[in-house]
Order: sequence, then structure tokens, then C-alpha cells
Amino acid sequence: MPDLLHAWETFWAIPHIRAWLTAGWIVYLVWLGLWIVLQKREPAATLSWLVSLAALPYIGFAIYYLLGPQKITRHRARRLRHRASLAREPEGPGDDSVELRTLAHATTGLAPTTAREVRLLVDGGSKYPALLDAIAAARDHIHLEYYIYCPDRTGTALRDALVERARAGVKVRLLLDAMGSKQAKPRFFAPLVEAGGELAWFHPAQPWTLWKRPWVNLRTHRKIVVIDGAVGFLGGINITDEEDERLREDAYRDLHLRVDGDVVRALQEVFVEDWAYATESRDFVGDVVRAMPAPAPGPIRAQLLSSGPDSPWEAIHRLHVGAIHSAGKRVWLATPYFVPGEAAMMALTSAALGGLDVRLLVPKMSDSRLVTWCVRSYFDDLLAAGVKVYEYGPRMLHTKALLVDDQLAIIGTANFDHRSFRLNFEASLLFEDAGVAAELAQVIERDFASAPRVRDDRARPLLGARLPEALARLIAPLL
Repeated sequence: MPDLLHAWETFWAIPHIRAWLTAGWIVYLVWLGLWIVLQKREPAATLSWLVSLAALPYIGFAIYYLLGPQKITRHRARRLRHRASLAREPEGPGDDSVELRTLAHATTGLAPTTAREVRLLVDGGSKYPALLDAIAAARDHIHLEYYIYCPDRTGTALRDALVERARAGVKVRLLLDAMGSKQAKPRFFAPLVEAGGELAWFHPAQPWTLWKRPWVNLRTHRKIVVIDGAVGFLGGINITDEEDERLREDAYRDLHLRVDGDVVRALQEVFVEDWAYATESRDFVGDVVRAMPAPAPGPIRAQLLSSGPDSPWEAIHRLHVGAIHSAGKRVWLATPYFVPGEAAMMALTSAALGGLDVRLLVPKMSDSRLVTWCVRSYFDDLLAAGVKVYEYGPRMLHTKALLVDDQLAIIGTANFDHRSFRLNFEASLLFEDAGVAAELAQVIERDFASAPRVRDDRARPLLGARLPEALARLIAPLL
């Protein structure tokens, strides 16, 4: 300890050391401030970063370098999209919601299409058996992309099913997010690789590449499965025992989709882009295109919405806001994380103030207390505008769905928050179909029945509610 004190005194004895440190801090603030301002983010997020980094000299730069807003340019992947030509141009203009379809096409590059059948799979107990059955029937290829894959009973069952198909000559490609699936080590997938399957990791954090500014904060949150180009799965359910109510009483409440028809081409296209990006290989594209079934338009109008930090348009964000603005009767939103931007919040409150039936379903307790506080910080404004807010519990609600009137439904992987709208790679399906909308309405109505409604006269203690909610709201732009 005396040696440390002596070293500290010696350091401060260096001539003009305080002046040099002060000058360095000022240069640091000016340089980093200009960098953040030039990102042209929302003022609240920009100011939050500036204040936080000013209070943490040098250390703050490391935080911003690792977790701050970043953009990805994937020109190669977009060229691949046009060359693959997996998606089809729309058959012709529809009779309603033309503006939404045009907006989706312009912001994603994915054309409107159709589905022959859409099945809503509620909870893992419905999704996992349907997925395993579809995999068992695969004859040419199985493509999977997941955010979370756990090496537990659910993960092992899926791996073994993939191994069996790979040994039968089916081409298996499994793409996992390196952060979300960090529990699943490569050795867990050794049987799959040995059987001829392929495994790739999305944005792995490798120490020797830190100098390039790693994309630690930019994850693929997609849960996509494409089988033989004919059957597709998409939704909120990852591969984990935590989402199987047959194994755990506290399993997440969630929603997934099984689709077939031409819309699967769009799912295939997004997977192909992500696989090519993660592996830097495009040799497989020709085989995928040749294996696609012949186009077969179906009766259900559908459109895949994809978004991520590789595009400035925030397609899923725009389509949610646009769909809400198009409502004439009701807007029902279910989301585990509700951290809306100004445009989304304005759309919801305007719909409620306009006399529409606007309802919000969120978990009573999220998997993060900070997120729970942040979500509740919006309740006062929502309730004042006439939005009916419900908190689902005791299970964690993980459903991501938007129902507008009796015709429009959006279901997928994207939460209603900054991270999903701007930082994550996400995918959702937009349906214009009375049957799909009616089935979604039944699912959400059942959840409303299990979710107490939030009241204006609820207890609001300063330290137990108002202060932590306000602080969480302040931190939200940095998440």
C-alpha cells in the first residue's frame, strides 16, 4: 500500500500533469461528441450518450465502442438477393392496404406474396412437435436460424432430429447467434457436423478482432426455419426448455407460426442472405434455387418484413406505425418489451383518443426488472389517452403480435422497442386475411382474460414506482 501511494504521489508530481489530463479530457469530449452527433440519432438517445460518456472519461469510450449505435453495410448480400431471385413479384394490386404493401416492399425489398396455409402455434408445446414432424419429412434441405439455442432437452431433441436427416442425405444448415446461443458450444453440435450438417455463428465476439470494432450489440433475433423451400416457421419461440410448458410450469407464454406456400420463398431469401453474410460463402445459392418448389399462389395475402442495422429504413417499425394509423376499429398489441419511440407512442395514443379499441398486453414481470420499470413508465400517458393496458402473469409473456381491425395481423420476432426496431436483425409476417386475424384475436382474448387490467388509481409510491420507472425510462435509449 505505501508503494502504491508513493507511485500516486510521484505521478501527480509530474510537471503540468493536471493540465495535460484536463486538455486530454476536453479533446476526448469534443471528438467523441462530434462522432455521436454525426450519427444523427434521436435527440434523447444522443443526449443520453453524451451525458453518460462525459461522466465516464475514456472508460465511456470503450462502452460506446462496444455497445453504441452501429451500422452495417451488406451490399454483397443485397446483390445476392437479386441474383437468387427466390421471391416473386406481386401478382397485381390488391383492393385494400395498398399503401402498407408498397411501404413494406420499398423498405425491405421483399415483394408481397401469398400463403396456402397458416397455423398459429401457441407455446412451445405446440411449436416443437410441429417443427420435429416437419423436419422428419424433409427430403432436400433444412435451414434454421435462431437467436437462442440451449443444449437442454429441447435443444438435444432438435439436434438429434437434424442429425438423423443429415445422415439420410438432407442438407442441414444451422445459423445461431453467437451471443444468444453462447451456452451451446461447438462440441454439442459435433454429431451434426460429423453427419454432414453445417454450423455457422452470427457475429462471434473474437478477442483478436476487437480492433475492427466488434458488433457485440448487433444480434440476429430471428427464429426462421425453412424445410425444402416449402414449409416455414417463424415467431417468438427459441430452442430452450424455458419455452416448453410441458417441461416447466413457468415456461414463457409465446406464439409461433407454421406457413406453407409462396411466402416461404421470402423466408428462404432472408436465411440465404444471413447465411452468406455469416459464412462469406455463396456457392450454395444455386443449389437452393434449384431445390425450390414451383410457385403456387395461395388464398392468404402475406408479406415478410425484415429489418436490421444494415438498413436505414426500420421497416418493421414503420409497418407497425403505418398499420396502427390505418386502423378504423381496433388495435391490439402484445409484446414482452414495450419501449416505443415518439412515432409509435403517438400512433397508439392517437388511435385511442380517436375512439378506437386500443389494448396493450405486456408481462406483469419481465425477465428484467429494469425493463419492467421502463415499460410501466409509459402507462400514465397510455391510460390518459384511453389505451387499455393489461399485465399478463404469472408466466412471462413473450408473444409479439399486432392485430388491426378484422383483417390485418403482424406476427414475428420483433418486440415493440428500440432494440428490435433498430439494433437487432428481425423478421415478422404481415397478413391481410380475416381468418388469420380472427384466430389471432382468439389467442389474444384468452390472454386478456388471464391478465389484470392496469387501473388509474393504482399505488404509485415515489421510491417503489415513480423514481425507478423514470430512471429506467432515461436509460432506455441506451439499451
